[in-house]
Amino acid sequence: MPISQTFRPLLPLLCCLLLTRCGPAEEGAPYEWRDYDESGHLALVEGHESSQMHFQLLNTQGRDKNDLWRPFAGDLDGFGPRYEELAPRLLEADITAMQRMVAAGELSYEELTKFYLYRIRAVETDHSRYLNAVISLNPNAIAEAAARDASIAGSPLYGIPILLKDNIGAAGLPTTAGALALADNRTDDAFITWRLREAGAVILGKANLSEWAYFFCGDCPSGYSAIGGQTMNPYGRFRFTPGGSSSGSGAAIAAGYAAAAVGTETSGSILSPSSANSLVGLKPTTGSLSRSGIVPISATLDTPGPMARSVADAVLLFNAMAGYDETDTAMPRLSESMRLVPPTAQRRAGALVSLAPPQGGSDGPGALQESLQGKRLGAPLAYLEDPLFSTAIEQLREGGAVIVEVEIPDTDRDDFESLLGGEMVRDIAAYLSDWAAVEVAVASISDIQQFNEADPETRAPYGQALIDMMAGLQLSPQELQAIADPMRQEARTALEGLFTDHDLDALLSINNYNAGLAALANYPALTVPMGYTEEGRPMNLTFIAPSFQEQVLVDIGGTYEALSQARRIPDSYR
Repeated sequence: MPISQTFRPLLPLLCCLLLTRCGPAEEGAPYEWRDYDESGHLALVEGHESSQMHFQLLNTQGRDKNDLWRPFAGDLDGFGPRYEELAPRLLEADITAMQRMVAAGELSYEELTKFYLYRIRAVETDHSRYLNAVISLNPNAIAEAAARDASIAGSPLYGIPILLKDNIGAAGLPTTAGALALADNRTDDAFITWRLREAGAVILGKANLSEWAYFFCGDCPSGYSAIGGQTMNPYGRFRFTPGGSSSGSGAAIAAGYAAAAVGTETSGSILSPSSANSLVGLKPTTGSLSRSGIVPISATLDTPGPMARSVADAVLLFNAMAGYDETDTAMPRLSESMRLVPPTAQRRAGALVSLAPPQGGSDGPGALQESLQGKRLGAPLAYLEDPLFSTAIEQLREGGAVIVEVEIPDTDRDDFESLLGGEMVRDIAAYLSDWAAVEVAVASISDIQQFNEADPETRAPYGQALIDMMAGLQLSPQELQAIADPMRQEARTALEGLFTDHDLDALLSINNYNAGLAALANYPALTVPMGYTEEGRPMNLTFIAPSFQEQVLVDIGGTYEALSQARRIPDSYR
């Protein structure tokens, strides 16, 4: 029987009253997750206008969530008072501010790591706030952070806790892509993980994701995986989708679980969750960052990228991951020296160039205006009636940009699913052969299909429509190429023509609206918080530029960020 609208708002409270306790334990007792009757929470999304919010379950069966933080129980005992002291300074601090606190003796890397672990445990044991944003935590994280304290900082990311999407290899942790078929996939560091460790970053753990990077179950909720459960959006757990497929990376950083996170994108999987969670997300040109050791969908389109609370932090994370990987055939030699510098206005102000406080200068209107002066930005006519987009256009125009009204060309992407399916059949088999642990029993898409069919209720509760589709594909390499080449060429021709005809520096968009077009053309994109709808849904302004023009995006996007100052922390996670 449908639940009356009158009583629907009371469901979470009623559910809590039926539980042993609601949320974390009382003061002085250990935080502990306790399973509960989810039916009241699930009723909140019945009939939701978005199919991505039609949750059937929130928490997976067969795993004890307390295993996540059990290795840190003794280390976190008594940390509560220090956590409360640090929270006002750290929750919205950027990475450079954290480094300055360490340099001033106000914070240690060990305390910074404990802060995030304590916060993850506190929020994820609270039935009214948990997000299922994390799949695993590095049991050695505190010890690694303490070792950083014993040495001298060598890079801007030194000692900084970072989360990785759980399709990115990290030695010491399983790399699951959210799938039970890869539950025992303890493999080596991906190339970008190795780069992060070389920079001194602390790998805090793995973020949840839409299983198999959301090329798995067809019309199903984003953010669900059989291992991690249903990721939820901190801006509205039962109102807004967390975006996919880097859902956990987005929700975790929005809720203050780490300094920044790494996501991956094939077509929208960084842009979507960054927008949904009011974060900065950079989808680089495929070939800018290595994909070696990352569970793939498409060798043609896949790329990792940073997700952070500011453009400056995204730059620092990108630079730490950058470097030439000769085993990734998509990488040109220029990747060997590719680095980004902070946004123009912040460079001029002296910020982020070193860990020392900025000397002179300001991020005032003059510097910002100079950063945007004369930049030609394409504004799609179809978006001009959006009030947040219109406001952003005016801010950019007042900052000195030239706004050019354009129309996004139509391109044929009817075979896009076949392209991704054909490449994933090929590329998953290669990953399972070259990277997967010997304990992993599957070697192909067909093996994954059969594995899930053995226990569909646990392994594929929303079905596996895309796995089934791929298992039936019979594409030769020549046939796959014949699908890929026309789509990629048409997308590149369309965007090159748009940029040339209007002499554009960047194309503007909303959220991940043009992610597929940018992916096929191999154009990078940067998404930056733009504001919130009347219902409180985060919305982002997205900038798209030609291949390997990430610095253009950083300069323009960073200036817009400083002008708009739109991002705010989720109310329930302050």
